[in-house]
Amino acid sequence: MLLDRRLLRNLDYSLVFAVLALCLVGFVIVFSATRGGIGPGSPQDPLYFVKRQVAAFILGTLACAVILTTDYRLAERAHQVLYVGNVGMLALVLVMGHRISGAQSWFRLGPVALQPSELAKVALILTLAHHLSEAHDITTHRGLALAFLHAAVPAGLVLLQNDLGTALVFCGITFAMLYVAGARGKDLLAVVGAGALASPVVFFFLLKDYQRARLLAFLNPYADPTGTGYNVIQSTIAIGSGRFFGKGLFHGTQAQLNFLPAHHTDFIFSVIGEELGFIGAVAVLTLYGLVLWRCLHAAACAKDAFGRLVATGVAAMLLFHVLVNVGMTMSLMPVTGIPLPFLSYGGSSLMANLVAIGFVLDVYMRRQKILF
Repeated sequence: MLLDRRLLRNLDYSLVFAVLALCLVGFVIVFSATRGGIGPGSPQDPLYFVKRQVAAFILGTLACAVILTTDYRLAERAHQVLYVGNVGMLALVLVMGHRISGAQSWFRLGPVALQPSELAKVALILTLAHHLSEAHDITTHRGLALAFLHAAVPAGLVLLQNDLGTALVFCGITFAMLYVAGARGKDLLAVVGAGALASPVVFFFLLKDYQRARLLAFLNPYADPTGTGYNVIQSTIAIGSGRFFGKGLFHGTQAQLNFLPAHHTDFIFSVIGEELGFIGAVAVLTLYGLVLWRCLHAAACAKDAFGRLVATGVAAMLLFHVLVNVGMTMSLMPVTGIPLPFLSYGGSSLMANLVAIGFVLDVYMRRQKILF
């Protein structure tokens, strides 16, 4: 099915530009961070990681194009299939998944690794949007409990994979969508308060040793400067050394000499700060601001509750990622392994984010009930 020209005129080209600009910046920074290798046993091809990232971008763009040729409300009608499929994939990876960096969150298909929890974020947004658009008792305790239960099942499966960061993203998405759906602020604050009271139990009995170490390192990274605090210390050194204009593209010593761990994934913003400086970091954050603004604008213009909630969920997901990732590189947030959208190396993350943007574009493009 080809895209109607009348719909194409309604496409949000500002959002398209901002996302493409971020992806292009991501390709360049991933190349800068990996062209000299990322450690022992890394591929010899300096373009290895960029090629894989470009391949994921192409697949994500094709998926986005398919979404634009269909009405986003088809996803609403398929909510049961999406929810069951989402839960099933998250459960299956616990049985047949591959463990990377302590989290059993990956399917290994030959040279390709797929992380279902990334696509699960988009699935949660779509299914929760349907649930909330159909719910008429969201202001009651029962309605609120059912909405949290809807999100708790996939979030719980992600926690069982030892992926605390992604589970926290699920929480951020859920709270934002509940608020926009009409949940009372005092009820949401009560849930947050209950979570705060339960945090000691979670910290001492539910978190793994390395997860507790990360949280303690956030409070004082210099307590273990060569262990749990090493990543954060090296990240802050990298960002600080970039100063105003940066050391220059491909000239960041912390990244190029591999002092900074995970500099092509979790700490890619540190590479930006070191090589492009304050100016480059602000430019990237400005692009994120444009993306978030257009997502919220799409939510405001949506012709139905489902579309409004989908766009809100995508905005919440991206905002949570940016705040936590950028914050952890500057020692303002705990290290949780959350990637920076469109920039961090990772095919599953990039494809999921492009699919999410596809739904936002579709909501905005079909915002008018009748097109003349």
